[in-house]
Amino acid sequence: MAVVLVLVLLVVASVLFHMFSPWWWTPIASNWNYIDNTLIITFWITGFVFVAVVLFIAYCVFRFKHRPGLRADYEPENRKLESWLAAGTTLGVVAMLAPGLVVWHDFITVPDDATEVEVVGQQWLWSFRLPGQDGRLGRAETQDIGDTNTLGIDRNDTAGLDDVVVEGGELHLPVGKPVKMLLRSVDVLHNFYVPEFRAKMDMIPGSVTFFWFTPTRTGTFEVLCAELCGVAHSQMRGTVVVDTEADYQAWLEQQPTFSQLMASVETTAAQ
Repeated sequence: MAVVLVLVLLVVASVLFHMFSPWWWTPIASNWNYIDNTLIITFWITGFVFVAVVLFIAYCVFRFKHRPGLRADYEPENRKLESWLAAGTTLGVVAMLAPGLVVWHDFITVPDDATEVEVVGQQWLWSFRLPGQDGRLGRAETQDIGDTNTLGIDRNDTAGLDDVVVEGGELHLPVGKPVKMLLRSVDVLHNFYVPEFRAKMDMIPGSVTFFWFTPTRTGTFEVLCAELCGVAHSQMRGTVVVDTEADYQAWLEQQPTFSQLMASVETTAAQ
């Protein structure tokens, strides 16, 4: 009887903890409420199965407890029961996977009007590059990274000369406009993650990964690295500020372009 009470209490405590837990998601600040909905569907399905299985075990322990003189029936097969279990499991798995596949399709389908922003991760710093007046990012290669060109931007590509470079500073984005984040790592595996945006993606050395989102409210949000990237992994923090269009343009005008940074470096070297 004690086992039955423990199992029932386990179910009740788990449900109450989920309902009244102070630990929940951060308030969303992007268009990816679909991701939250997909997780909630998974919680409902797995929660129902958890409650049903544990309560069924409690029932079996109580109903079929040992009694002197009684013997259990040996029934190696029950096709009807097996069919119901297989069908129920299949429906549950489909119900959990189907919403995720729909969301993933949307996640990798970038809107045509999305602005490209490059994020460069390195131990243990975030840097950013935004397109200049031409609206295009220039070429960049990790092998071109040096003391005076920390993002490896191709100096011979005219499209990159007006790129806005933010080294270790805040990234500003306009509210209500889709953004395609191009992710590049120069050393080890990183992951660019802002909890309020929900979206994230691994940054793999030697390749460029991406995701997109649309900021839905202004504010200041913390960037985290969601992959263990070394001894200072926990200190690899950054900041994304979502501005109104006017505030964003004012910030953008104050940022140096790649050609201005190169000219400053050459001037310093000549002195």
